[in-house]
Amino acid sequence: MNIEELREYCLSIGPVMEETPFGPDTLVFKIGGKVFLLVGLDQIGELRFNVKCDPERAIALRETYSQTVLPGYHMNKKHWNTVFANRELDDSTLQQLIQHSYELVVNSLSRKIREELHI
Repeated sequence: MNIEELREYCLSIGPVMEETPFGPDTLVFKIGGKVFLLVGLDQIGELRFNVKCDPERAIALRETYSQTVLPGYHMNKKHWNTVFANRELDDSTLQQLIQHSYELVVNSLSRKIREELHI
């Protein structure tokens, strides 16, 4: 998966907004004003991104894919993982991790916001 494929997938899964609130080097994907994925645009080498994750699942992923899924860089390490996109995981698995992050954030939104977004 490359940065453009990542971007296209994130924008395809729902009423997602992309922003650069931390400056031009960090692309952030949000649903209902809440972040579900961050990716650095200034990366040299491997593509990596941060996604939310259920804490128990995060631990299991880190144990299973110790070279690919790490505690979230500059994030709450209990709830966020940093994922290296082109190591052990295929695109389908990467998409599942992104979808999981998206769903965690959607489920945390108020009913009113979910209704406004038609999700």
